[in-house]
Amino acid sequence: MTITGFIFWACVVVLIVYLIIIYNNLVTLKHNVSKAWSNIDVLLKQRHDELPKLVETCRQYMQYEQDTLEKVMQARASVATAQQNGDISALGSAEGALRMGLGSLFAVAEAYPELKADQSFQHLQARITGLENSIADRREFYNESVNINNVRIEQFPDVILARFFGFKSFTLLEFTSEELVDLDIKSLFER
Repeated sequence: MTITGFIFWACVVVLIVYLIIIYNNLVTLKHNVSKAWSNIDVLLKQRHDELPKLVETCRQYMQYEQDTLEKVMQARASVATAQQNGDISALGSAEGALRMGLGSLFAVAEAYPELKADQSFQHLQARITGLENSIADRREFYNESVNINNVRIEQFPDVILARFFGFKSFTLLEFTSEELVDLDIKSLFER
């Protein structure tokens, strides 16, 4: 074998190894997004299971606040539907509605001292607040994973392999405009 032949085959091997590394990195990024979504999914299911308990506990005390309780349950149903359909943008807006509903519920609960003193309510409020914080953390991790994936499949030379093997971009889980607005606690007490 000549030196030219050896250099040619060495370049071919280096190129193949480089392409394999790029492909493996793209696969890792895709699975990181899936893993991040699975983490959110688990927390959403846990919160989904806790909300009826909270609403039932509140219903025992809050006889005149059925509208607030219904909004929470409707938002819960919207989140579940978006989650089951895998619709990230619908999930973002449903999450916003649910967070606003929970904020309203917790604010209205302030007017019911017996409810605030109830051990079950305190436990559920702490549990749901903890889940909300965990969801926010996981949402940040998910969006970071999506962003890294989406950037990599558009960068050269990764874009060549990404298109060839059909790697797709993912949708960010974004806040809705309603979710970014501060909750007007005062208006909740003026009923």
